[in-house]
Amino acid sequence: MTNNSVNLRPLQKSDLELVLSWRNHPNVRRFMYTQHEISAEEHRAWFDRTRDDQNRYQLIFEQQEQPTGFVNFNVVDPQGKRADWGFYLSPEASAGSGWSLGLTALNYAFEHIYLHKVCGEALAYNMPSIRFHERLGFTREAILREHHFDGIKYHDVIGFGMLGTEWSNR
Repeated sequence: MTNNSVNLRPLQKSDLELVLSWRNHPNVRRFMYTQHEISAEEHRAWFDRTRDDQNRYQLIFEQQEQPTGFVNFNVVDPQGKRADWGFYLSPEASAGSGWSLGLTALNYAFEHIYLHKVCGEALAYNMPSIRFHERLGFTREAILREHHFDGIKYHDVIGFGMLGTEWSNR
């Protein structure tokens, strides 16, 4: 999908090293469920396990033809057209890149995958992600109390939802 200077394209094997460097950056990793530094072998195994899954859309977000972020849609209910999403940016991404990623990704979800609903989650201490979801128009649907254990302590998780009709009416 292309829109002026932004683009979403499928994740390729040649992108793995770059995406892993983003994912393992401390400013990205600290907001993930899996917070350990991911090895190249673990990353390749994830790619090999998921790349042919017809219900997964693993996408590279590009600005001015430069990879800037990663977006994942996992269709957990194909009949109901409901997907979970996740995303992160390159730590070097310019200001405003996240907003552009969000708009581009949600357009893709509703206009190209034809989803009915996109769901997201954020650890309760991840205020930037919580504000991001709300700014995009997601509805806060759940507070999952002590839902994630990071190996040291439990954390609440905030659940969000966006319906296709809400996106098209915004």
